Amino acid sequence: MPVIVLEAKDFTSPLFLVRTWEVLSTCTTFSLVASLEPSDKNQTNHQSNINSFRIFCMFTWCFFFTLTLLIHILSVIQFHSLIPISWKNLTITVAVLGALMCLSASVVFPWIIMDHPKRSPHSVAAAVVSCLTFLAYTSESYILCTQAHEQRGYMGSMPGLLKTLQLWGGCQLILLAVEAVCGLPSGEHSWQSWVSCMSYSICVLMSLVTLVVILGDLAGRCLLPFDRFLAGFSLIGVLFYMVATVICFTKVLKLRDPGQSVPNRSAPLVIMETVVASITLLAYTVDLAFSIKLLCDRSHS
Repeated sequence: MPVIVLEAKDFTSPLFLVRTWEVLSTCTTFSLVASLEPSDKNQTNHQSNINSFRIFCMFTWCFFFTLTLLIHILSVIQFHSLIPISWKNLTITVAVLGALMCLSASVVFPWIIMDHPKRSPHSVAAAVVSCLTFLAYTSESYILCTQAHEQRGYMGSMPGLLKTLQLWGGCQLILLAVEAVCGLPSGEHSWQSWVSCMSYSICVLMSLVTLVVILGDLAGRCLLPFDRFLAGFSLIGVLFYMVATVICFTKVLKLRDPGQSVPNRSAPLVIMETVVASITLLAYTVDLAFSIKLLCDRSHS
């Protein structure tokens, strides 16, 4: 089968240029971070948390570099039609999730630099390029979301974007919750922390199942109608995140108590967890409203 390559005019299209920008910026960012000197082995719990977030940032840049490079190559040689995946849903999902994940990395990595005793030009440059990477993925998301409805697919609609936001929030919250639990002294791991971690994990699993069904065009093979399937997942997500958000706010109130059990080094993690949990709860609530509206419209038609 002959390989079909894009025409010359396609190599100057905004989508081609912005994906090239993403590949170059992600590669530059993780290369700069990889060149930094490792931290001291005799590290405190706070420094251990910083190393965990550095691993998260490196994973984000490397993962989306690989995904974007594959999408870029397949788009150039026009082989994406041979892949049993909904291409329009895949590209918008990678673009939006890449923007959200790179936003997190662009916020976390400068925080790591500020807490590091030795700041090098490489680390500052990596933080700047990470922000440029976020802008690149945001630009691609805007380009894809402004296309016609038939071209952008379900994940480019408001419910689809909310599901991407839910997946992002769950991934962030698992990391924050685990780091907050690890930062507690031995014997202070309360049941609330384990309930939060379990809630986030179940919701992330539901988001991944939904994403697989949508990207694989498997909606017609579900045992239940797909709209009811999504409404059920949204309702479960709202209930779980309501519990998790209440737990987060109780942790924040404990921070103001002189006899609080949460150490000061975990205070930023607790605050970040509360903010992200509130955003994700809002995403699930709006998504549930969309699902209920869709079910009502179908029942009246």
